[in-house]
Amino acid sequence: MAERTIRLVREGFPDRMALDTAVSRVLLSEAAVPLGPETLRLSVPGRAVAFGKHDVVSAGFLQAVAATRAAGFQPFIRLAGGRAAVFHEQSVAMSWTMPDEHPIEGIRARFVAVAGAVTDALVSLGIPAEIGALPGEYCPGDYSIHVGTGKVAGLGQRLSRSAAHIGGVVVVGNGAAVADVLVPVYKALRLDWDPETAGALTGTVAGIDPETVIEAIVAQVATDATIEEARLAPETVAEASALAGDFEPG
Repeated sequence: MAERTIRLVREGFPDRMALDTAVSRVLLSEAAVPLGPETLRLSVPGRAVAFGKHDVVSAGFLQAVAATRAAGFQPFIRLAGGRAAVFHEQSVAMSWTMPDEHPIEGIRARFVAVAGAVTDALVSLGIPAEIGALPGEYCPGDYSIHVGTGKVAGLGQRLSRSAAHIGGVVVVGNGAAVADVLVPVYKALRLDWDPETAGALTGTVAGIDPETVIEAIVAQVATDATIEEARLAPETVAEASALAGDFEPG
């Protein structure tokens, strides 16, 4: 079996998170034709609320978008499923695209592997992270990552014919900002949740910042794959720029 090689891209688009989503969409297409490269992107995002497809069709979506902007956050639509989640400058944005001839069959295995890698990376920093949904958490999912009663990371997945994308966010600091913006957003979307579940890593271990978490994730992934540092191709960014408007609410 050939050794697994993963391109590591550290570029992000904090000033336009919709472009970040569009880049993920292009990379998903590139991974599928034909079974192209596997790419992991890790970066520090801008202040934004990511809405899922169920949010977009909600009667309160436009009100939720208005609440997002009123709080000083960018609204954007993400590739993966789930409900509204928050990105900010004290978090880590993750986008992982993987070629797979049978992506539907591997849904659970990918969730297990990626949630496990992120959790192991956090544990390596002395953070007692665990996988599993919390009662009342925002953007609930079986592969959420929590520390005690606070959610610190969430994952979602999107498939194409021959590839898969897993997107996620790790909240490193300022969990209060997550709660503050999601209270009016979830009210508009008519979603019940417990703001006390909005956690952050800095409440557990001192000296943790987003770059520390990024390096820990990279080190963990490198335990069973070859990491190749890379930059986005200009044509990838150009194609994504043409698509970015599709991920920006009107």
